[in-house]
Amino acid sequence: MTSTDGLRLLPFRGLRYAADRVSSLTAVTSPPYDVVVRPDGVRHLETADPYNIVRLILPHAADPATRHRQAADTLRRWRAEGVLTQDERPALYVYEQRSGEVLQRGLIGALCLDGPVLPHEDVIAEVVEDRADLMRAAAANFEPLLLSYQGQGTATGAAAVIERIVRCAPLLATTTEDGFSHRLWAVTDPADLAAIDGDLAHKQALIADGHHRWATYQRLYEQLPGATPASPWASGLVLLVDTVRYPLQVRAIHRVLPHLPPVKALAGLGGAFRARPLQGGLSAALEALEETPGTAFVLAEGPDAFHLLDRPDPELLDRTVRTDRPETWRRLDATVLHSVLLDEVWRIPDDPSHIGYLHHAEAAVEQAARHGGTAVLMRATSEETVRQLAEYGVTMPRKSTSFGPKPATGLVLRTLDDAGN
Repeated sequence: MTSTDGLRLLPFRGLRYAADRVSSLTAVTSPPYDVVVRPDGVRHLETADPYNIVRLILPHAADPATRHRQAADTLRRWRAEGVLTQDERPALYVYEQRSGEVLQRGLIGALCLDGPVLPHEDVIAEVVEDRADLMRAAAANFEPLLLSYQGQGTATGAAAVIERIVRCAPLLATTTEDGFSHRLWAVTDPADLAAIDGDLAHKQALIADGHHRWATYQRLYEQLPGATPASPWASGLVLLVDTVRYPLQVRAIHRVLPHLPPVKALAGLGGAFRARPLQGGLSAALEALEETPGTAFVLAEGPDAFHLLDRPDPELLDRTVRTDRPETWRRLDATVLHSVLLDEVWRIPDDPSHIGYLHHAEAAVEQAARHGGTAVLMRATSEETVRQLAEYGVTMPRKSTSFGPKPATGLVLRTLDDAGN
């Protein structure tokens, strides 16, 4: 698709849970699919309520085709039973998340795929294929990806609409297990929609979270026979946040190497990195990592055994890290990890069965120990660095960052098989 000058965020008829058909909104929501990765996490959500959204985003069956068909059948059944009902009028949705001093507000809508959207990470082809098959079978966008843009810093345009709408009674309000409160409002007034449209027409967006879903939207549109820009498949469900007003939090994503025993990982370093044992447990290890200058990682051998890796061999860096990228990219922890440790030193195959990605350090350490493998704990990259590289057209190694707070899944869905979506 050819890019337009700015962003187009289209209203749609949201599909939402009927409050009287579920035990609570909290019980049917879920984190994004790629955060719910452990089987016990899926089971916990499934048992919270028989209609929990995890049954749609992470169905489990013997083979992928059965899983995707199962999700599509479940969606059709819940709609027929009135568990999920569609709003009468197309709308953009103001979405608020709050926990303590953290406040995030943004707009949920169907973003046209031909707008200026900057990715900053590579994607895994197998994940895109799986998400595409699921989305195609269900003809629905189950969860919004998170995009950031930079507004003027004043309460004008989209910001003015948001600030006024949140003073009204919300469509829904709930608090999830992580302590975040969530509220949602519908924006249907033509003047408000026009103000938002005019404001976003001069903006570009950065993908903060959801590269695989964005790649999935693009792939499905390209594969759709006779697709036109008017097709619902020419846009995808997103949450768009003005990070001048509501800065995102940026956290690291950790690596799990299930087939690399810790003893072998340390022995294989040679002189590639300096390795020093750490005392004091996980919190102390992460604190030491944050305080270490230059490239550094924490190698976790178990819940109480950690090594700090730093001071990589300069000659090894020169030989293994590609030189046709900006120096900022060459110095990224994720760049050095993948180019030097994973590819050259440990020679770990670059596929999901050999490298896992977890957002929480505790979960990464636990999973590595369960498999007799190694966890590599990372530091976060700043949003400024991410945006700078994205504007250069340079992508970071996949799963380099975790932006948040992430939108809860299950508050509003988008169907692709109805008029007005």
